[in-house]
Amino acid sequence: MAVATSDSILARSLITDRRSTNFGLKNEVCRGKVVPCRAGGKVKGKGNGRVEVKAVVQIGGLEEGKKAKDEMGLDVVSEEELREKGFLGMRKTKLVCTIGPACCSLQDLEKLALGGMNVARLNMCHNTRDWHRDVIKKINQLNEEKGFCVSVMIDTEGSQIHVLDHGAPSSVKAEEGSTWLFTAQKLEGSPPFAIQANYEGFSEGIEVGDELVIDGGMASFQVIEKVGNDLRCKCTDSGLFLPRAKFSFWRNGKLVARNSELPTLSKKDWADIEFGVSEGVDFIALSFVNDADPVRQLKNYLYMRSSRSTRVLAKVESLESLQKLKEIVEASDGIMVARGDLGVEIPYEQIPTVQEEITRVCREMNKPIIVASQLLESMVEYPTPTRAEVADVSEAVRQYADALMLSGESAIGPYGQKALSILQMASSRMELWSREENRQSILHQRRLGVSLPDRIAEQICNCAVEMANNLGVDAIFVYTKHGQMASLLSRNRPYPPIFAFTSDNGTRMALNLQWGVIPLLVELSDDDMEANISTTIELIRRKGMLKPGDVVMVVSDLTPTHINSTAFQSIQVKTVV
Repeated sequence: MAVATSDSILARSLITDRRSTNFGLKNEVCRGKVVPCRAGGKVKGKGNGRVEVKAVVQIGGLEEGKKAKDEMGLDVVSEEELREKGFLGMRKTKLVCTIGPACCSLQDLEKLALGGMNVARLNMCHNTRDWHRDVIKKINQLNEEKGFCVSVMIDTEGSQIHVLDHGAPSSVKAEEGSTWLFTAQKLEGSPPFAIQANYEGFSEGIEVGDELVIDGGMASFQVIEKVGNDLRCKCTDSGLFLPRAKFSFWRNGKLVARNSELPTLSKKDWADIEFGVSEGVDFIALSFVNDADPVRQLKNYLYMRSSRSTRVLAKVESLESLQKLKEIVEASDGIMVARGDLGVEIPYEQIPTVQEEITRVCREMNKPIIVASQLLESMVEYPTPTRAEVADVSEAVRQYADALMLSGESAIGPYGQKALSILQMASSRMELWSREENRQSILHQRRLGVSLPDRIAEQICNCAVEMANNLGVDAIFVYTKHGQMASLLSRNRPYPPIFAFTSDNGTRMALNLQWGVIPLLVELSDDDMEANISTTIELIRRKGMLKPGDVVMVVSDLTPTHINSTAFQSIQVKTVV
């Protein structure tokens, strides 16, 4: 069905039951005029101040179309999942894996890709740039030779005031009662019971009796002696001490404030960003973002530096970032909730509600959100997760987070592939349960678009998802240049999967982080929309993944240069015959 612009009332007036609709009709077109929704003020235009946009309803069958091209940019994992589970069985929550020593070989990376990894994260706190370059090369090789679609993200180190290192390549166990030296002096190798802080003033304002907490509670120490800038501490809670660990100080149950005046982006961060741009990474995640300024600064730099569209994600991991959450979300291309570091600065009991609030804000503002840190933390050491961890993962899926992320579980743990499979199974099951119980959350429809074409596109996507759910279509096909309309569809969390066809590889890789979107790289025509539809559907049908009777909804934001920009902004429902 085709609606150029409307509110949900108009959409409902056009909806009919799928079983009673004659999808066998060919080229049946109804035309009418619709006044655009005027929420938030009167629409400005020429003449009488009102803009009228034609609404087109198309219900037709798809027969043997033009000869399909030989290649279709559907990745092998999505193709296999579609064959095995059908359209509605496809997983919609995306999975991010941190790559480390435990999973950096070509064979291990391939196993993670086969297991459903959508994005590979490289933490620039660890390893050398040559090591990261080699991993990126392997991922590109797998994408090109094996047909995967795995995006690459680098995660900047951020301010050094919060970082400690024991020098060993893997984790070190801190036993209760043991005494450790924390110093800013450079250590050679990995001497026992000695930890190097990466900021010379790390102990300023710290007193004997203060508590030093590692990685949000992985291990705890009490300061028993202060000698110059060095601290001698006794382990009070044993646990794992990871390489490049984050730390915080507490006094009388309250966080000790630290004001280092260090910039969010250090010299090393800028060098790492330059490395990422030169290697063609798809995402850059900024650590310790306390306001929107560094996000804007980096986006401006990337715009001037490279023609490739690299998305900038902001990590929410401090009290300051929560206080300026909306401006950070608005400035960024997405958010990562670093719950481990965030849990250091706010009470434990607030983490669930804060996570849900961040997820809600991101959906309202149409920005993807990654829930990260300690999802399956026990699997760093053990082959099975706790039941509480699985419940935590399921809750993030129930909240409709775009993506879940493994950190140490995949980077240094021996059970990374199993941890990934548990994320995959838990998310798929919760998505199915939510759909069966009709628990799709009601999203407050915050208006995003400012210009008339953007507002029309937004209304089309809102209505398209409502119609797709009510009609029970098998899939939504969106034809997009920069991914905006695919993102707007994803924002509404439809029941059927969203197949996003684009001719821009940067857009394809960016859409890997969007909930429910399966991005495909294909050659599209700006001027012949029907050719795009028939060609792509024929490509999928030739692979045996579409059968007669399947119904797809079609929307597009491709705009011909020679006609009005609303010409292709329509909704069509087509059945395969």
